[in-house]
Amino acid sequence: MTKSSATLPELRHTAAHVLAYAVQDIFPDAKPTIGPSIDNGFYYDFDRSDPFTPEDLERLEMRMLEIIKADYEMTGQAVTRETAIERFQNNQYKIELAREIPEGQPITLYTIGEFTDLCRGGHAHTTGEIGAVKLMSVAGAYWRGDEHNPMLQRIYGTAWTTQAELDAYLLFLEEAAKRDHRKLGADLGLYSVEEEAGGGLIFWHPKGAAMRAVVEQFIREGLAERGYLPVITPHVVSEKLYEISGHLENFAHGMFGPLEVEEQRFRLKPMNCPGHILIYKSQARSYRDLPIRYSEFGTVYRFERSGTLHGLTRVRGFTQDDAHLFCMPEQLQGEFDSTVGEAMRLMSAFGFQKFEYFLSRREEKLRTENDAIAEAAIKNALEKYGLPYEIDEEGGAFYGPKLDINLHDAIGRTWQLGTVQVDFTLPERFKLEYRGSDSADHRPVMIHRALAGSMERFFGVLIEHFGGNFPAWIAPVQAMICPISEHQLEYAMQIRKTLRDQGFRVEVDESNEKLGYKIRHWKTQKLPYILVVGKTELADGTVNVNERGVEEKRPSISVAEFAQELRTKIEEKK
Repeated sequence: MTKSSATLPELRHTAAHVLAYAVQDIFPDAKPTIGPSIDNGFYYDFDRSDPFTPEDLERLEMRMLEIIKADYEMTGQAVTRETAIERFQNNQYKIELAREIPEGQPITLYTIGEFTDLCRGGHAHTTGEIGAVKLMSVAGAYWRGDEHNPMLQRIYGTAWTTQAELDAYLLFLEEAAKRDHRKLGADLGLYSVEEEAGGGLIFWHPKGAAMRAVVEQFIREGLAERGYLPVITPHVVSEKLYEISGHLENFAHGMFGPLEVEEQRFRLKPMNCPGHILIYKSQARSYRDLPIRYSEFGTVYRFERSGTLHGLTRVRGFTQDDAHLFCMPEQLQGEFDSTVGEAMRLMSAFGFQKFEYFLSRREEKLRTENDAIAEAAIKNALEKYGLPYEIDEEGGAFYGPKLDINLHDAIGRTWQLGTVQVDFTLPERFKLEYRGSDSADHRPVMIHRALAGSMERFFGVLIEHFGGNFPAWIAPVQAMICPISEHQLEYAMQIRKTLRDQGFRVEVDESNEKLGYKIRHWKTQKLPYILVVGKTELADGTVNVNERGVEEKRPSISVAEFAQELRTKIEEKK
């Protein structure tokens, strides 16, 4: 094999060409369309009447390995538009692409072996530079992502410089599959999506609701410590509110359609900020009142296409740990610093250790002098805490720049969760004011803050981060008491009452199953503790503790000793 000097995206782009070559060889009736590199791999879309089967993928992969071994050179040739159209006269998809290439831009054909494709470039020099390749799956995809266009077949694959890298990636996928929050959510009885109600809408079961309540309470405590006042706003409001805010102009694609009531148009709220603005605006404000901090676990609704919905991480209805601050310009830095500090406390409490920070700027055409002030506040806060960050050009909201916080989970995947935004725009649009010490009216600055982001998405990440093995402080059931026989059932009930009275989430297994079955079952439910009580424990007033992840047999301890052990873990957030 040729030693590769190509980047991974170039390598994977080349692998997409190799796939198309293999498909043309084995299935000449299939029309290639487009095939880019993507994160961790590549895909190619084909127009073919018969569906590709798993056996087809095996054949295609074997042919790809032959093409790679042949070490074909990737050669490029600039051509005229007419030549490109003539070259692909039997492929309407390539003709459409060729016709849309802007005047003045080069039109290039790239060839490996006997296969030529219309492509702008960015490849390895030869096919032999691909060290390892594997085809992963087939899915449907509309031509150019438009549901009005023909449905194509998309073959996904992955390519790496070495076989060792591919093997490591496949092991990673295997581990990720074990942690899939959709499977674990069902297995552990946390939540469900009921198709009768509609896709992307989450039904929290008792265990999931209990766990969510613990997390929300932890967040509420942090909010209260920083002087946030709880508010509640309606789920449906007049559409005029979003005309004023600019969301209807800039975010209509993400909103559900209007509801007409008595000749007025209403909308399900896609965000909470306009409601908090109206509460601020409901009475006159003085500089002595500022900063004002409102918080709400507000449920919002956003339109997502059914094909993009994914468990808890991509939904249509979700609850944000939302908060909005209204302050004087001179208070902006202190408030932003405090918010970043709270974000760090929140994420570390849930066991996340690696983060990425992005200062996301607005589009160039939207930037104002106030953007420089906002960006300075974000930079200063990051530098105060010694946090490295990157600039995300044009990643900001339409009303201001923001700080995006990404985290890495236990197996290295990156998730975007928390966001903090500085906003001079909405206070102007809604004509917000406060009376200053100079007796003149001034415009406040607004900070939008959702540190966990969506509670649904946050829980999806938590489930996968811990693989369902939640630490005791957030586990929906912290301990299951298993009596060996019915003779210890009353004692087990007494222990449950004692522990519940101290605030612990404890249950009793009242089934008639054998002890071995009970323990095996509750281990599959990933409980932090299983407490066994038999004749000895009944006589001594103790419990035999089986702790998750601990293989050594532990001596029985008193209920009070166990309560102290559990309390310590909860307090230390272990």
